[in-house]
Amino acid sequence: MTFLILSFLTSLVVTLLVVRSAERHAHHSADHDLSGPQKFHSTPVPRVGGVGVFVAMLAGVTLAQLTGRTETLTLWLLVLCCLPTFLSGMAEDLTKTQTPRRRLMFTAVSAALAVWLLDSVVRHTAIPGVDSLIVFAPFAVVLTVFVVTGVANAINIIDGFNGLASMCVLMMLLAVAYVAFQVGDTLIFDAALIGTGAVLGFFVWNYPAGLIFLGDGGAYLLGFFLAELAVLLLHRNPGVSPIFTLLLCAYPIFETIFTMYRRKVVRGVSTGAPDGIHLHTLIHRRLVRWSDEDSPERMQTRRNSMTSPYLWLLCLLSVIPAVLWWNNTAVLSVFLFMFMVLYVLLYASIVRFKTPKWLVFRR
Repeated sequence: MTFLILSFLTSLVVTLLVVRSAERHAHHSADHDLSGPQKFHSTPVPRVGGVGVFVAMLAGVTLAQLTGRTETLTLWLLVLCCLPTFLSGMAEDLTKTQTPRRRLMFTAVSAALAVWLLDSVVRHTAIPGVDSLIVFAPFAVVLTVFVVTGVANAINIIDGFNGLASMCVLMMLLAVAYVAFQVGDTLIFDAALIGTGAVLGFFVWNYPAGLIFLGDGGAYLLGFFLAELAVLLLHRNPGVSPIFTLLLCAYPIFETIFTMYRRKVVRGVSTGAPDGIHLHTLIHRRLVRWSDEDSPERMQTRRNSMTSPYLWLLCLLSVIPAVLWWNNTAVLSVFLFMFMVLYVLLYASIVRFKTPKWLVFRR
């Protein structure tokens, strides 16, 4: 619990300092583009929330060093592995010149570093055919790098509204901490608490007012950190079902896969092309309806903040069964299938204007 408190307070204070000093660095750190298909704020906002998160992680690992924890070296190596993906994301946040392909490349470098330094490799998937291939080390390494990079990118994709990505990651990290506690893995447990505190400190300033955004640096950092803890949990504890991690991250992962299918197959455009019909975007436009009594800026902020709880609930529909049946592959597989069906049905109903009235929020 000490790790969580320290990382929370560090993230809280550092993020506040970034917000209060925004006028000095806004020309570099703020998101001035308010016209894109995935832009839902009315004024420029700093998008360097990853700074507070990363500093909080450093504070948590430093505490482990000072208290003589046996897992300290591994925690430092984990932070070292985070650097390429975090710095590439921060470069985009500050310069707006980094392509998605370049950010993915650096995230893959981080994943490869984790394979080398932490032996963080997927050895079991419970997927027919795949397990017979990962007995070959090169295939296992490639699969691990692909999975970790994919999860990091998935968290960045769902980072569209105040508190959306950060709360989802917070719930997933708590789930990882719970399972790590059940199997007695103190390394993963402590790391998950450090990450939880770091996210929570940022969340206070991000939701509901949207005073600061995660940005690519923060989103990729959290996605990579979450993915690595999940892979390490499986690698170190064979009793944990590999489907646990798939179900745990079902919302961002399936959102990414569905988005790629929708863009490439349905619309015939590049999978990296931005659009305004993500599930969270449709919920914002068609389920959250607000009167025009407030100023446009105030109305936009409120609609933004009311969108995220819909997706938090969707995320919980995968996180809760993942926690309850973390060692039962058969049950987890059923819930994973049910989640995918639910997602498709929900998306189809909203995009076709057939949303149940009880889901629509009006004010």
